[in-house]
Order: sequence, then C-alpha cells, then structure tokens
Amino acid sequence: MTAEHPRGTRGDECMGVPMEEKCRAGRQRPGCRYGPVRLLGERILPHHLQFQGTTVGGLSGIDYDTRAARYLLVSDDRSVLAPARFYTAQIELDAGGLHDVVLTGVTFFRRPDGKAYPSLDQWGPEQFGFPPADRGVFGTVDPEEIRVDPRTGNMLWSQEGILAESGAGERIVVDPALRISTPDGCFVRDLPVPCSELYSGGLGPRQDRAIESVTYAGHGNLVVSVLEDPLLVDGPEPTVLAGRRTRMTVQSSEGKILAQYAYELDPLPPGPDGTAADGNTGVSSILACDPGTSTRFLVLERAFVAGRGNRVRVYEADVSRATDVLAAPSLVGAPITPARKTLLVDLADMGLDRLENIEGMSWGPDVCTGERTLVLVSDDNFSATQRTQVIALAMARAGGTRAA
Repeated sequence: MTAEHPRGTRGDECMGVPMEEKCRAGRQRPGCRYGPVRLLGERILPHHLQFQGTTVGGLSGIDYDTRAARYLLVSDDRSVLAPARFYTAQIELDAGGLHDVVLTGVTFFRRPDGKAYPSLDQWGPEQFGFPPADRGVFGTVDPEEIRVDPRTGNMLWSQEGILAESGAGERIVVDPALRISTPDGCFVRDLPVPCSELYSGGLGPRQDRAIESVTYAGHGNLVVSVLEDPLLVDGPEPTVLAGRRTRMTVQSSEGKILAQYAYELDPLPPGPDGTAADGNTGVSSILACDPGTSTRFLVLERAFVAGRGNRVRVYEADVSRATDVLAAPSLVGAPITPARKTLLVDLADMGLDRLENIEGMSWGPDVCTGERTLVLVSDDNFSATQRTQVIALAMARAGGTRAA
C-alpha cells in the first residue's frame, strides 16, 4: 500500500528546506497570481497493486476531503477488473517533501438500485431491461474526476459516458454525466448536462473526449465542468499548427445551467523530429483557485505524442471577461473572447526523471512556509509500460503572501 521511489527528503518540515530548494523553480510567471512553483516530490505506486480485493490503477481524479483530512482517488476502470470505485488515501507531505502515499480504503459506486455498476459486456444484454430514459443512471460508467461537496460532504464525479459495442456486438450509448453520490458510494442524483454535450444528441462530443473535468466553486454553490476536447460542431481537434476551443460550463449546485465559456487549448506538441505525429491533447482536470471564486480556475492540459511522451501544463484561467457562449451553436469563426489563461507550471521544468499521464489534481493542505500544495496523479491505463505517479508541488501567492 506504500508508494515507492520517493523524491524529496524527510526533515523538520521548514527547518529542513534549503533556500536553494525553495527557489529552484525560478521566477514568477508574468500575469500569474501565484509565485514560483517548486517540486516537493513524487511517489510511484506499484503496478497492479492489489488492495482489498481490487487492482489499483487508472487513477484519473483526486480530491482532498478537508473534513476527514484524507484524499479521494477515483479509478476509471469501467468495472472490468473490479466495479467502478474510488479509493481513500493518506498522503504525507510537508515543506520538506512528499514522503508517503498510503491507501486506506476502497468504495464502490452504486446505482439507484444499490447494485455496483456493470461492465460493458454485462450492460450489453442488461440494458434492454431498462427504459431508455433510465439507462444513463443504471448503465456502465467511465469515472474521470471526483470532488467533495464542501457543504454536504457528498461526492460529485464526472463520468465520460460510453459510445461503444459490447463483446457480443450490442450497441451501447451511455451519455456523459455529472453524478452525485454519498460518501459510501450510494446514488443521489445527476446534474443536468447541456444537450450539446450528450452522445445521444448526434453532434455532441467525440468518443472518450467528453466531460472529463469538474470542480466546485463559489463556496460550493457552483459547479464548473470542462469538455476534454472541442464538440464536433466546434471544429477539429488541436494540431501541431493550431490549438482549438473547448467549452467550460457553469451551473448552480442544484443544476441550473448559468453560463458557458470558450477555453483555448494549446496546439499539439510536435513529434521527435519536429513534425506532426500521432497524439492527442485536452483538458483533464479543473480546480477552483480558492473556495469562494466563481471566475478563476486552475486548468490541467495533458498531451501525448508518440515517440515524445507526455506534456503536462497547469494554467490559471480567468473567465471574468470571457464571452458567454451558452447560446452559440458553434464556436467556429465566432467573434468571442475566450477565458484568459496564464501558465502556472510546465511539469517538464520540475526536474522529474519521467512524466506520466497526469489526469487529476487537487489542492492539499498548506505547509509551514505559507505555500499552497498541489497534488497530481497519473492514470496508468492499467498498462505495464505506464506508472501510477503521485506528484506534489508547492507554490506561494505573488508577493509571498499566504495562500487563501
């Protein structure tokens, strides 16, 4: 249950942090509200770690539960190796480093009937026993991000939906969802999702490129979600030559959709020889900059290019002056102002030996230096060639003031 390969040294928290280590990340990014970012450390979970009857992997989202002082880690296993689930963990970190990651529990998500969610092949024949309107809440799921409601303690999780065929050839369409569950995994309800973001609408998101990211904002009164990639009607995916626009949706925690903004994705990185190569890029996580904000968010953009590997950047995005595009049928050629984005950190600059498929991020507790901590986790896709990597960063607000 304990992670391997620590980076960062254990010590007397603040007293053990050399000044050169605190400042190693360099100067503040222009336009960013945070000061320099530094690496606290990384830990690697063993491949196919067995824990309480499950195989640990596919960790695509993470959140810190301040009430219980623990982390939640959601797996995107589509109930193949074990039912859809999330883990609880203790992550030991301080100003001197990231010291340990210890899993403490596993909880299975439950359908409205109390059963665990089925796999794709199980749902193939089972779906015909449910009315079409009910198949979304009973069908197989693809969990991606998890957040704790700061008001109730319930969990909000995104599931990207399924557009596929079962092993027996049955056509399966399960729309993306923003789902609320109790801390013990029981179904509460789904929040509304714009019709344009549903597979069943026809011209919705691309397969496996739907709602990946979600966060609470406005002290828990708002829910903000982001599509991983542009909708089909919003144009092609990013290329080496050009980025593209995806959509960020703001709604009340009760579900009413309030606004939508365009977010400009970075161009795809070039291949090893500097030319176009097979790859993909998109938003894999969003996080409110502070509990009360309704306009400022951290956005994690993750790209992969064959022969080059992963590129992971975290931006600060501000929608306060962005155009509301909720009524826009398409973003192609639209005269709009997207969210303003400022680079916070490119993980290539953090001195890691190898960067994995980072998909989740969460604030952690502040450390004694007054810095905020940001914890990131990778999805290893249950592949022997990839790793489950937990990374901790530390940052101060511009001017050295304590983070809010």
